[in-house]
Amino acid sequence: MTDDELMRLEARVDELWAARDSLEGASEEAVTTVRAALGALDAGEVRVAEPRGEDPPIVHGWLQKAILLAFRLFRLEESESGPFVYADRLPLKRDFMAAGVRVVPGASARFGAFLGRGVVLMPSYVNVGAYVGAGTMVDTWATVGSGAQIGERVHLSGGVGIGGVLEPPQAAPVVIGDDAFVGSRAMITEGARVGSGAVIGAGLVLNPSIPVVDAESGEELSRGVVPGWCVAVPASRRRSYPGGDFYLPCALVVRRLPAGERHDKTTLAEVLRLHGVAM
Repeated sequence: MTDDELMRLEARVDELWAARDSLEGASEEAVTTVRAALGALDAGEVRVAEPRGEDPPIVHGWLQKAILLAFRLFRLEESESGPFVYADRLPLKRDFMAAGVRVVPGASARFGAFLGRGVVLMPSYVNVGAYVGAGTMVDTWATVGSGAQIGERVHLSGGVGIGGVLEPPQAAPVVIGDDAFVGSRAMITEGARVGSGAVIGAGLVLNPSIPVVDAESGEELSRGVVPGWCVAVPASRRRSYPGGDFYLPCALVVRRLPAGERHDKTTLAEVLRLHGVAM
C-alpha cells in the first residue's frame, strides 16, 4: 500500500469514526474500508504504535479507531478449526507457513495481528492490532493484548500477560523492546514499557503506577518503564499511613547488563536465583 493510499485510508477511517453513532448497518464501502485497515495491520504494513526506544511510542489512533469500528460493522460469524467452533466478528489469522511462523495446536491469533518471520506460538493468544517481531517466542498460555508492540527475539515465558489497549484512541499500548526476556506469570499492562535487552523476573507486575527503583541507589527511575539492558524483579517498599506501615509493590532493578550482548540463560537464572526470583 502506497503512502497516498494510506493517507486516504486514514482520512476515511476518521470520517467513519466521526459518524460512528449514526452508522446504520454495515455498508459495503464502510466494511471494505475497515477491512483494508485491518489487512494492513495483519501484513505489518502499518502499526498501531511505533516504538522509539526509551521514549513513549508514536501512537496511530486511526488504526485503533479502525479496530473499534470493526466490532461495530463486522457481522458475527461462526467458523471451525479442527474440533473447535468459534463465533466472532473477526476471523482467525491464516497463512502461517507462508509467513514463516510456527503455531502449535492450541495457539491462535486474530486477523489484524502481525507475526514476524520465525515467531513461535505455543498454546497462546495474540489479539488484533498486536505486533510481534521476528524470532519472538510466545510461550504456553501467554497472551498478547490488542495493539501491544513486541520486539524481535523476545521471549514471553509461560503465562505472561501483555495487556492490550484500544480506547480511548491515542492511548499508548504496552511496548516490549528487542531481545527482552519476560519471566513466567509477569503482567505488563496499561502502556508500560520494557526496554531492549531487559530481563523481567517471574511474577513482576508492571503498569504506569508501579515505581521502578534502582537497588544500588534507592532512586526511583520511573513509573512503569524498565530501562533497557537491566534485570528487574518484583519487590515492595514500606510506606507509613495513619493505619500503620504497609508494603506497596515496586520493580527493583538489581543488575545492569552489557548492552547488545545476547542473554545467557544460565547466567540469568543465577542472577534471579540470587534474589529469590525464577525465570
